[in-house]
Amino acid sequence: MLLSAAANTPPEIEPAPEAGRQAVVPLFFLERGKALLRRVLNSFCMNPAIPQLLELQRLDLRIAALRAELEAFPKRIKDADAMLVGARAGLAAAKEKHSHAQTERKKFELDVNQWRERARKYRDQSASVKTNEAYKALQHEIAHAESEAAAAEDRQLEQMMAVEETEREIKFAEVVLKDAEVSLAAERVQIQSQGAAKKSELDLNLAQREKIAASIPEELMAIYARVAKRHHGVALAEAATEQCRGCGMRLLPHTFQEIRQPENHDIIQCETCNRILYAAEPAPASAKEGAASSAA
Repeated sequence: MLLSAAANTPPEIEPAPEAGRQAVVPLFFLERGKALLRRVLNSFCMNPAIPQLLELQRLDLRIAALRAELEAFPKRIKDADAMLVGARAGLAAAKEKHSHAQTERKKFELDVNQWRERARKYRDQSASVKTNEAYKALQHEIAHAESEAAAAEDRQLEQMMAVEETEREIKFAEVVLKDAEVSLAAERVQIQSQGAAKKSELDLNLAQREKIAASIPEELMAIYARVAKRHHGVALAEAATEQCRGCGMRLLPHTFQEIRQPENHDIIQCETCNRILYAAEPAPASAKEGAASSAA
């Protein structure tokens, strides 16, 4: 797909930067090196809207990333709050478990005392009985009481150990809660600091985007917006080795050569993905001569 340069030359696009003048550096060119960027912007004659569109695309991708980060901040706070709530619940559960263990320990301690007292009374009674049958019955009751007292002591010991275990659990839960409180406080401070910086960067990028978008023809902006929406913000792709680097599909040889011609100011789109194509380097002299011969 091709748009003529006459219909798409922006009214107020600055020329390539002169020596000593600082240019806006598109991300795509940075990946290829500063030397290549300088050579392309200073000497490679392409449609003057292409560098503007590349910078616009870079800004749009950064704006999207910043908005995603800002939108993620409330979730980070929510997750930290959930950790704090969980830590508080863990401490409350440990304390409840400790209270229950203490109650059970006291209960079995009381059982031990009651069965021991009962055994003592039976012993006192056995001294005054007058029949062998009554004496045997009291001895049976004494044995039963002592057996129950021993069982209650075992359960009391188990609950004493449970109390000690729950005390350790409480100390651990208190450490977890303290860590959660410190973590939440640090997260809030970090998010507040990062949020302010991200918001400032977002506002700056939005202002830069508005300025650049105003210098691009509406028809070309419409194409850019439509293609960017379809491809997650990536509306431009480099044409290299006779391929569209956006979708990987091969380009027709004459289309690839046309994109790389320094005198070409047309907007050419990939026939497969519709991305706007650009060349980071012009065609070599041999390719230019071949294209001229073909045209003749």
